[in-house]
Amino acid sequence: MKTIELKVSRIGNSRGVRLPAASLRRYRIGAAVLMEERSEGIFLRPVGPVVEKLSWEDTASEMAAGREYWGEWVAADADGLESIPWKTREAGRIAENKSRYRSVRRSAKKS
Repeated sequence: MKTIELKVSRIGNSRGVRLPAASLRRYRIGAAVLMEERSEGIFLRPVGPVVEKLSWEDTASEMAAGREYWGEWVAADADGLESIPWKTREAGRIAENKSRYRSVRRSAKKS
């Protein structure tokens, strides 16, 4: 993904940015967008269903076009996870341990 600096323009009492036409086409943005405020920043997305995910081929070509360095993945490949003797859990209930204390049923108050 490339980073583009956008100019903030005055629109009445508000401010706005212009999105590049290529980005609008790529993400199929029409007359409106949804904005989410997140801890890392503002997230804009098209109204409606989420944009289709790229196929493996499209993902590989996008990664190649981005010229990112993926050398760290080579080190992760030799982490030795395949040599760990993985044990499967026995089938059973997933719940909290039984309480040490006996539960006492309370009877309804008699008047």
